[in-house]
Amino acid sequence: ATVRRRSGEGAADRKITEVVKLLQDLLEKSKAQGDTERTLFAKYKCYCDTNEKENTEEIDRLTQEIAILEAKIEELQASSGELSKEVAKLEADMAQNAQDRKTATAIRKNENEEFVANEADLVQAIDQMNDAIRTLAEVGADQTLSSAEDHKKYMAGFEGSLIRLKSTVSPALMAASAFVSPKQVDPVNAFLQAPFTGSYSARSGEVVGILKSMRDTFKANLAAAREAEARAKEAYDKYMEEMTAGYEEMKKSYESKQQQLGDNDDDLATKRTQLEAAEAQKAVAEDFLAKLLEMCGAKKQQYEERVALRAQEETALAEATSILNSDAAFATFGGVSATSTGGLKFIQLRRSAIRVHRQSFQEEGVRRQRAQAFLQSAEADQGSAPLLTRIVLMLQANNPFKTVVMEIGKMLGLIEAEEKADVEQKAWCDKEREDTNAAIERATNSIRQLTATISELNTTIHDPSTGLLAQIEATEQSLTENYNSQVTETKDRTEENMAYQKDIANLVEAEALVTKAIEILTKYYAQVAKMLEVSALVQVDKASGKDDPAPPDTWEDIYKGQSAEGGHGAIEMLEFILKESKAEEEKAHSDELASQHSYEDSMQELKDSETTLQETLVNLKETLAEKQKEKKMKEEDLEKTEAEKAALEAYLLKIKPGCDFITGNIDKRKASRVKETASLESARGLLQGSAVYKEAEADAHQESLGECQSICEKSEDHVDCKACLAKTSVPGYCAGHPATTGC
Repeated sequence: ATVRRRSGEGAADRKITEVVKLLQDLLEKSKAQGDTERTLFAKYKCYCDTNEKENTEEIDRLTQEIAILEAKIEELQASSGELSKEVAKLEADMAQNAQDRKTATAIRKNENEEFVANEADLVQAIDQMNDAIRTLAEVGADQTLSSAEDHKKYMAGFEGSLIRLKSTVSPALMAASAFVSPKQVDPVNAFLQAPFTGSYSARSGEVVGILKSMRDTFKANLAAAREAEARAKEAYDKYMEEMTAGYEEMKKSYESKQQQLGDNDDDLATKRTQLEAAEAQKAVAEDFLAKLLEMCGAKKQQYEERVALRAQEETALAEATSILNSDAAFATFGGVSATSTGGLKFIQLRRSAIRVHRQSFQEEGVRRQRAQAFLQSAEADQGSAPLLTRIVLMLQANNPFKTVVMEIGKMLGLIEAEEKADVEQKAWCDKEREDTNAAIERATNSIRQLTATISELNTTIHDPSTGLLAQIEATEQSLTENYNSQVTETKDRTEENMAYQKDIANLVEAEALVTKAIEILTKYYAQVAKMLEVSALVQVDKASGKDDPAPPDTWEDIYKGQSAEGGHGAIEMLEFILKESKAEEEKAHSDELASQHSYEDSMQELKDSETTLQETLVNLKETLAEKQKEKKMKEEDLEKTEAEKAALEAYLLKIKPGCDFITGNIDKRKASRVKETASLESARGLLQGSAVYKEAEADAHQESLGECQSICEKSEDHVDCKACLAKTSVPGYCAGHPATTGC
């Protein structure tokens, strides 16, 4: 703002101008300082934001890395614990397997030994049975068909041999006695205990039968024992084969799980080391971030306070400048204009009271004519009024007043019924129209909503920018571009790597050449330095004598050769070149590593993006199918709703004539009925006020008293009248109505 000059400015005004200029200068300086501080704070804040973001991202990354490492460590520990349990179980199962095989072998050995012994006993017993049977057969013990006398003769020559028979048969019988049935025990024992004489006994034949039966039993037992032994041997071999195979399988699994345990231990150690390093890095980053946030927060608060104070100061300066630099500063305040207020005006409303006077008619003819004229006048006012016309005709026909009054009462009832019917008809029309219009409105809203929904669905599906079809096309295009990017980046990475290898080869060769040159020059200048050192020692020795001459100064005694002219500078240049070459090589390596990492990261991103795009494409196609289905359903609903609306509108057209008539004429009909009712009521009043009507009513009342007319003439409230009308005795009526006059 510039200082405004006013007419008549004096010395005082110029002073004000100076103040204004000073204020304006202060304001400009404040703004300039604010701009400067804003710039400085922006740089300061940029430093804070950049470092905060970097450290926060680093902390988040390390936190995620720590969580992943901890989860992996827990997973490895859980896996190792499970593997340890499985290894322990396998060890126990393997030991149990070995013990079971050992036990089975011992049982099999015992069974076999028992079988061998049993087999030997059975074979020996069978041989003994055969010997006994054969011996008894030789002496004729089984010739049971011969008579006793023949047998005695036959046995007469065998007395000596029978004695020898006992030694052969007795062991066999002793062996057989352990296996005979209870019924066979006695014959065997008797045969064994009886002396062998020359007389034949029937027991010998029975004993032979027992021996043959037992021999057959022993043979069957031997065959069964051998068969059982073969089956037991086969079962044992099969069991041992299965148990050995199971042991080998458990052993293989045991060795595999031991290997997994070892791998887990190595991986666990690596993960723990990585976890410690990540936690240490996170602690450093958190410490740096805490100090940074504290420092930046204090600086921000300080800046905000300075901004606030400066804003207040600038506001005050601006306001003061505005006041001093305006015309109002040289004028006085005027007075406040008075306002006038108008009085309130009141309008007083007057009420008028209308009194209706009835004029009495003394003569019947006058009343009849008056009622007739009244009704004819009302009929003329209302136009067509059938009821009034009917009453007029009845009056003209000189009908009794009572009959006319009764007819007027009926007509009033008809008018009331007609009023009720009109009201009900209009109410029905209003309700039908209201309900139907509401239904039409709902249908219209539904149609509008369905139309909007279908339009939205069409937009969702077909919009050229955001529609599902456009998105599907764009996603497919993105997939194509993603594939092309992978191919292009792979090709570029291959070309970059080949260039890198060529560059490294050139750098290595250059470094070798420079190194060799440096070695030659260094060796040379080292030799020169050594020679100069020897030369200096000699010169000092020469100058050590007291009587030596003192020649004038000519040049320096120490010879430096070309080294002072830049020789060492050449070495320094070469060393600088070597240093730069190695730095370039290191940079080439780091650039190659960074490029490779960038390529791998980019390829991973492209792969991830490709997966995401494929999933997105599937989701978009599913969504498209759902939206198309929804659109079809909405279109069907729209068609149905439009048909319902058309039916409702047709229904309104159908009831329109009748409802329009009752709606348009109900007030007129009601007004006509009011006038007609008033006319009838007035006519009835005129008729009922006539002397003839009253006389007729009195005559009718007297006639209703019947035979009690003379009794009730004095007073109809007396008990005599009431008892007569009730057709009962006075005492009887008083008993039921004790308060009646005369009781």
